[in-house]
Amino acid sequence: MWWIYALLSAVFAALTAIFAKVGVKGVDSDLATAIRTVVVLMLAWGIAFVRGGTKTIMSLTEQNWLFLVLSGIATGLSWIFYFKALSLGKVSQVALVDKLSVALVLVFAVAFLGETLSMKVVLGAVLIISGTLVLVS
Repeated sequence: MWWIYALLSAVFAALTAIFAKVGVKGVDSDLATAIRTVVVLMLAWGIAFVRGGTKTIMSLTEQNWLFLVLSGIATGLSWIFYFKALSLGKVSQVALVDKLSVALVLVFAVAFLGETLSMKVVLGAVLIISGTLVLVS
């Protein structure tokens, strides 16, 4: 079932790039990021309330809070740089370079989480990195 959610994530990430490129035209990229963030904030909290996710907020550990906050900071910085890149470049190039994050996640997962990778996954990462290098050269 996880792959259905991952596929939906990819579809909405693609739509995000297209909508953002149109929306950022003639707008300061930091302002565009701030507007997007408010919308995401309202949507995420609305879903959490409706689905009952907020009931367990008091059970979060210090580690949960620390890493969720760090994840939020990383997300915010990612969005700021993404919108700046969109305001300066073509969406087809920016989105593809942004997806280099997939290969970086694999490296970080091995280094920080101790995950092991299959040859198929390593080959996929090499192809993503190669495609990115072709694109930016």
